[in-house]
Amino acid sequence: MGMKITTVLTSLLAAASVPILAQENARPPADESDLQYWLSNMLSHQFRMSEIQAATGLGLPQIAAALHRAPEHARLPRERSAADTLTVLPYPGGRHPRIGFLDGAIDPQRETKISVFTPWDHRSYVVADVPEAIWSNLGLTYLAHTHIDTVWTKRGTELPRQEWDRRADGTFKMSRRLPNGIRFGTLVYPQKDHVAMVMWLHNGTNAPLSDLRIQNCVMLKSADGFNALTNDNKILQNPFVVCKSDTSSRWIITAWEPCHRPWANPPVPCLHSDPKFPGLAAGETGILNGWLSFHEGADVQEAMKAIEARWKKRTLDDISDEIASATAPSR
Repeated sequence: MGMKITTVLTSLLAAASVPILAQENARPPADESDLQYWLSNMLSHQFRMSEIQAATGLGLPQIAAALHRAPEHARLPRERSAADTLTVLPYPGGRHPRIGFLDGAIDPQRETKISVFTPWDHRSYVVADVPEAIWSNLGLTYLAHTHIDTVWTKRGTELPRQEWDRRADGTFKMSRRLPNGIRFGTLVYPQKDHVAMVMWLHNGTNAPLSDLRIQNCVMLKSADGFNALTNDNKILQNPFVVCKSDTSSRWIITAWEPCHRPWANPPVPCLHSDPKFPGLAAGETGILNGWLSFHEGADVQEAMKAIEARWKKRTLDDISDEIASATAPSR
């Protein structure tokens, strides 16, 4: 075993004395392949042993043995070259993605959260929660953590856990059917210099839906230089919400269209370009387009203009097959 691997394992085991996080939302791996995928994922997220325990529900001996079985490349930090797409991984849970306002996000679910690593530091990443919440004329229709009651918790209905569909081409897909027939989903397309996102919602109820407001959150806790608990480093310019590094002319940029509310929450800290679907009649489907990128340079206004000029927004026709597969009747 090489020196680098020994250092990685020693560091993880030394962190075992850190108090173990609550494991109510642990996701035990389905098999060895699943275990090795998530171990590699969590090492890329710089997880401590206690956080791996909280994410997997496994004991220390099981984790240590699995780490020793892992191939060397899976145990080392992921390095990225300029020719590569941005590193994007499903967020593994086990570590809270917020710094503060934790009582506003109890027991966060990982199936809506995707990590995007910065191009300049393989250890730094943001966590995009897409969606964090869905509101409609029915009330709070979906929430990706526990905070206030949704229409389902009021009825005592528990939604099943899900996972991102990790595709061979590097894209990611999630979709969910709610008990009343509403279906929604998110598609994530990593590129070399940005991440394109698409969200859709299908009204499978027998009545119109309105006031379909979405909360999409980009959490900055693990992005070094961007996680000050302030809005002084933010620009809110519909549809863009931008954060500047406190040490350099580096920027994180996100946008969703059509955006009805650009804002940021200092205690988290996070960025929100919150979009809104149009009203949907029974059987209708709506679409939203999202963007996340990184910029180095003094003129972020020019960067936003360049994004507007090149942003190719997908249509319902572009993702019709994805929607059809997600909305097909269950057998």
